[in-house]
This record gives sequence, structure tokens and C-alpha cells, in this order.
Amino acid sequence: MTYNALSRSSAVSSGGFIDFLTCPEKYRHWKLRFAGDVAELVMDVDENAGLFDGYQLKLNSYDLGVDIELADALQRLRFEHPEVKAVIFKSGKPRVFCAGANIRMLAGSAHAHKVNFCKFTNETRNGMEDSSEFSGQKFLCAVQGTAAGGGYELALACDQIVLSDDGNSTVSLPEIPLLAVLPGTGGLTRVTDKRKVRRDRADAFCTIEEGVKGKRAVEWRLVDKVVPGSKFDAAVAEMAKELAAKSDRPADAKGITLTPIERTISTDSVTYSTVNVEIDRAGRRATITVRGPASPPPANASAIHAEGAQFYPLRLARELDDAILHLRLNELEVGTLVFKSEGDPTEVLAYDALMDANKSNWLVREILNNWKRVLKRIDVTSRSLVGLIEPGSCFAGTLAEIIFACDRAYMFAGQMKGDNRPEAHVTLSPLNFGAYPMSNAITRLETRFLGEPETVEKAKAAIGQALDATDADRMGLVTEAFDEVDWEDEVRIFLEERASFSADGLTGLEANLRFAGPETMETKIFGRLTAWQNWIFQRANAVGENGALRRYGSGVKAEFDKKRV
Repeated sequence: MTYNALSRSSAVSSGGFIDFLTCPEKYRHWKLRFAGDVAELVMDVDENAGLFDGYQLKLNSYDLGVDIELADALQRLRFEHPEVKAVIFKSGKPRVFCAGANIRMLAGSAHAHKVNFCKFTNETRNGMEDSSEFSGQKFLCAVQGTAAGGGYELALACDQIVLSDDGNSTVSLPEIPLLAVLPGTGGLTRVTDKRKVRRDRADAFCTIEEGVKGKRAVEWRLVDKVVPGSKFDAAVAEMAKELAAKSDRPADAKGITLTPIERTISTDSVTYSTVNVEIDRAGRRATITVRGPASPPPANASAIHAEGAQFYPLRLARELDDAILHLRLNELEVGTLVFKSEGDPTEVLAYDALMDANKSNWLVREILNNWKRVLKRIDVTSRSLVGLIEPGSCFAGTLAEIIFACDRAYMFAGQMKGDNRPEAHVTLSPLNFGAYPMSNAITRLETRFLGEPETVEKAKAAIGQALDATDADRMGLVTEAFDEVDWEDEVRIFLEERASFSADGLTGLEANLRFAGPETMETKIFGRLTAWQNWIFQRANAVGENGALRRYGSGVKAEFDKKRV
């Protein structure tokens, strides 16, 4: 079976905003092919289908639109094709695998777009590694031709890389010598931390414009195998077969269809079936209200399969993910995200119990892994995050993870006069204690109470208890609790104060405080790489009139300010 591109991707809608919703029938840059337990993701970029005007996507170079399609394809492989155990990345163009991020796009994009582009591509590639480790879907990159910059970074996200030994095929990270920027999608970190390349060799590799090929690439651990061109296809097939043998994905399961997400977008709001976004432009904030389930959970795993993409936890995760991405890329002046919820917390806990009881089922495992990725997306979003736990809210179990992801969480104590909604409570479920680790590989509660492991144990002992404002405050699950006398003023003061601070200062503050505890490859990518690239993308050496990105391909050398800063 093959999905072929049929029409132009709608990554930019008629209204001008960047749209993250697509489907295989709209792909312009990727083709999906299936043969038993192995799938092929063929990169064949339409050079005339860039996200914006002003550049062509030559040599399989990519922009955000290409990666939006890739993210969609990976999600469909997870949910629609449980039989796929190994995925082969390959090029649909001769003599080039992928030239990386499009240079003209980077040179002409606004700073915020460049940074958000890199963040999204990082999340997509981290998601591939997450699928390999936790979903059993393995990845093999078959490199014929040049894999440069982001092209090699895509290969690095795979479990194995095989390189054609044909005198033409190379891998390289040439950003420093050619562009005066860093590899933006985890290349430096994966070379040293994942592939264990020796530091001096990594230093040399990242300053060699032409890259490394043949046996030297294997010796330096840049690839796993080099194979003569005449034997390349057979070697790729054998390696994919070996990877598939390591997978525990079910061979006989039937996937579910990821039906289109329905939403209504207006000037100041985005409405989904389970999520509502209201934008206060004067206050530079957006309120994201998550609605609890409208009905009890189905009886068992078979019924979950029958509901498919309409199963409440999956539907909510997909809608919340789209809302976060929409705010990131299309609402740059919205500096604070206010999370609220409404619904019956006992129903949320019932869904949690169903998923916990069936977590070995392939589909439930994918839903839990998807929630993990969505929550990580919230963690690394460069906005101030605040949770407001009010009467009638349903921050329980999985949904409580949202308030634990926030920089602050305020809880209303008691009931509001004239309001018949039930008093606010926070309730924990077993899923709060391991199902959704952060980028630092520990839970949000473990991160919150890094110096107090005994507090985590006390929280675990309170699983299933409806904790009122006094209890939640005493246990450290919220920042502060206020009664009706103080609630409105305290929340207003916080939001006004947040809006008055420097956006740059807040981004730095939040990113430094959110990821306490162990450092992982993922935290290095978002903590070190994103911060450095954010800075470098504003420096004249890269983006100035005479900088490397501007002069690339012109035949005129860039002019560098040589002072070390």
C-alpha cells in the first residue's frame, strides 16, 4: 500500500496562519510505503512547495512545512499501522539524501520563526527516539548521496544509519564553517552522547565542510555500516529485518484512523470539542480551558479500539497539542498561557483507571506515550504557564499533570457565592507516578520535590483522595490557595506583573527553572542548544547584512566580528 502526494499541503492557511493539521493525501514532500512489518518514509521534497515565498526547497532541503508532514506521518505510523515494526528513511532524489534546513528560508525568516522551527524539528526527532524506546517502532536511515546538516540530524535520530560506499555519499554537520550557526536539531548532542563519537573527532567533523564518507564514517561512529552501492538495497532490507525482530509491536493488530481534528478559529478564540482557547490581546495572554469527559469510559480495551480517535484521552491530547502549536507559531505576543479545566474529576479518574489497567495494550500504550509527548510540548513552550484551579474544575490524574507543568498554580479555597459548582479539588492517580516523565527522565512530581523524596511518597499515599485547597497547599501541589476575598486580586496582580516583565528575561528564567534534576540528551538539546542557537540567530555573524546566512551561495565571504563574547 502506498500513500502518494495528491495536493499541496495546507501548512499555511488562507488566513495566513501556520496550520499543523495535514494528512497523507495532502503531502507534497513525503511518500509512505508499506510492506508487511516494514515501512518506508521517502523524502521527495517539492522544491516549489515551500511554506513561504522567496525560496526553493532544492536538494531535499526542508522548512517547517516539510517537518509538519513528517510529524503527521510518524503519528500515523504509530496509531494507524501497529504492524509496522521498522521504518526506513530514504531519499526519492538521486545523489542527495537531504541538504538540511533550507538556507534561504533561515536567512529570510523572522527570529522567532527560526527558533520555533528548530524547536518543532527537535520535538519531532525526539519523538522518533521515544517511539523506538517505548513503542517498539525502530528507525533505519539509508543514506545515498549527501546527508548534510539537518539531513544528517534526521539520520542521527534513527536507531541505525547505513551509508552507501559510492564515492559520493557523505554525512556532515557544516553549519559552523558555512553558516556561522550551530546544527539546530540536536546534531552536536547526538554525535557525542548518542553515538559516542570521540570529542576531538567530533570537533574535526563539525568543521569539515565536505563531511566524512566511507570506512572513516564507520570508524568515527558517525554511521553504523557502509555498503557498496551494488549491495545497498539488500543490506538495507536485511538491517530493517533485524530491527523489526527487536520490536514488540503486534503483527496482527488493526490500527485506528486518525480522523481530522475539528476546530473553529476566530479572531480571538480557537474552539475544539474538548479544548477552548480565548485570547486577551490587551493582557497578552491566552486562557486554555480543558473540558472533562462528557460520558463514562468504555468498558474495556476492545471498546477503546472501537472508539478510535474519538476516545476521550486521545481526542483531548490531539486537540491540546494543536492548540499549543497554534499559540506558539501564530500568537507570538501572547506571553502567558492560563490553564483552566471544567468537568467531573471522577470521570477523568475513571479514564485513567481504564488506561492504567490496559497499559500493555498496544493502542493504550500509544495513547499514554502521546500524552507524554504533549505534556513535554507544554514543558518546553516559551510562555509563562499558570494553572487556575477553580470550583467545577477537573484537574485529576492525567489532567493534573498540566498544573504540575505550570510555573505557578493557584487554587480557589471553598465555593464562590451564588455559584453551585462543586468545590475545587486536586486528585492524583497512579499515572502521575511514572507514566509521563519529563525530558529529564523523572516525573513532574519528582522534579517538583527534587530535594524532598519523602513528599513524593506522601503524595503517592494520597492517590484517589480528593484534596481540597488546604490539603493541596499543605502537600505542596499548588503554589498558593486563596479564598473568595483574595482570589480575584491575587490572580490579577500575578497576570499583570507577568505581562510587565521582559519576555526575554522570562523565557530564560522559566527554561532554567523547569528542568531541575538529571541532565539527559533531551534536556541538553532544549536547555543548551536552544539557548545558544537563540542567541546565535540574533548575531550579525550569522544574520547580519554581511553575515554567513545572508551571503551563503553568493560567492562573497561573510564578514565576521572576531571578538569572543
